[in-house]
Amino acid sequence: MPKQRRVGNLLALAVLSALAQRPMHPYEIATTLRAWGKDQDMDIKWGSFYTVIRNMDRHGLIEAVESVRAGRRPERTVYRITDEGHAEMRDWARELVSTPEPEHHRFRAGLSVLAVLPPDEVVALLRQRLSKLEETLRAGRDTLAEYQRQLPRLLLVESEYELAIQEAEAAWVRDLLAEFTAGTYPGLDQWRIFHETGELPPELTGPTERGDATQ
Repeated sequence: MPKQRRVGNLLALAVLSALAQRPMHPYEIATTLRAWGKDQDMDIKWGSFYTVIRNMDRHGLIEAVESVRAGRRPERTVYRITDEGHAEMRDWARELVSTPEPEHHRFRAGLSVLAVLPPDEVVALLRQRLSKLEETLRAGRDTLAEYQRQLPRLLLVESEYELAIQEAEAAWVRDLLAEFTAGTYPGLDQWRIFHETGELPPELTGPTERGDATQ
């Protein structure tokens, strides 16, 4: 039995999920994925779309079944998912659902260098972020409620997850803001002194190396 390939290209998984519905030509696959909002669920690089299709065909995950032509449009090749493609799709889905992996988020990167900004500016920036988060949450809840009237919950579970993550982030930002504004955040005074004098207090130097606290 061939060794399972790790999930390396989410666009390939999205293509397999579309072809699991029925055979399609590449343009129809792309249109379907956009209609499903898959480019919001996954980091899809559309510029490599046709290369991914060719590679999947070469590796036997999909196969051409016919060529069709509509009017004066170029001839298009219709693909279907193979048995190996079905097996690979399910294995990839199992890995993504069961195995947590580190994800490098822009917000975490910003938090990692938070000390370069003065506390008052950080408070203003976090309030700005919270306002945008709350606006996104309101729109997301309205959109989800509308879809729930049309679609089964199984087809909306990724949207539920996204809302839950955003709600958790908003709650964390609110709590952090409350500590900053109440003056209870540890090291806040030293942080202010650093930006007033340009001298880094010993309390803020920290160890030269540290492990990831989440590990």
